[in-house]
Amino acid sequence: MLKKIPAALAVLALATPAAAHEVWLERDGAGAARVYLGEPAEAVPPGGDPEFAKLKTPIVFTASQDKPAALTRKADHLEAAVSGPGDVRLVDGSVFAPWKGDSGALEGAMYHARAGRSETRTALDLEIAPVAPNSDAFVVAYKGKPLADATVTLINPDRWSKSFKTDASGQVTVPATWTGRYLLAVNHAVAEPGKIQGQDVTKIHHVSTLTFVK
Repeated sequence: MLKKIPAALAVLALATPAAAHEVWLERDGAGAARVYLGEPAEAVPPGGDPEFAKLKTPIVFTASQDKPAALTRKADHLEAAVSGPGDVRLVDGSVFAPWKGDSGALEGAMYHARAGRSETRTALDLEIAPVAPNSDAFVVAYKGKPLADATVTLINPDRWSKSFKTDASGQVTVPATWTGRYLLAVNHAVAEPGKIQGQDVTKIHHVSTLTFVK
């Protein structure tokens, strides 16, 4: 049974600047895409999430990151000028500045998002992709390789939530039985050197979402 949660998903378990926030894409048909920052288990507040101003320069694309869509700031989201069929993707490492972790070293957050489940390919470092077009079975992949034992959280159209684990092949099947928009979320922390907002970090918290309409 799905369980409703009163607050946002604790995507990053530690009390960090990025805790409980996610970036996600929404798209209706083949029109423009909407980019949100906030807590997807809750309704978007009028004027956007209190941290919405930090959502500035996401790269939104269809075929390639080299051809990002133009963005327009709206009251509670960014509008990305994409058109035509196919899935839309996003990557953004500029939302929250790096912070000091328990070890005292800097850590950072990298956000990934996708709207649509028509394509089985992956193009993000951390991505949830359908095993077949429009399937309710998905694979979680990190840099193209399946990620086993990852926790995938489903939020259904009524904002009820339940978490699932990927199997040894990185796959998970979710119950999508209602009409409306679904959101899947996963995170994967990698302890390796990298750069976030031009600063050297020792750990990157990758956070990825997928939305689709049924």
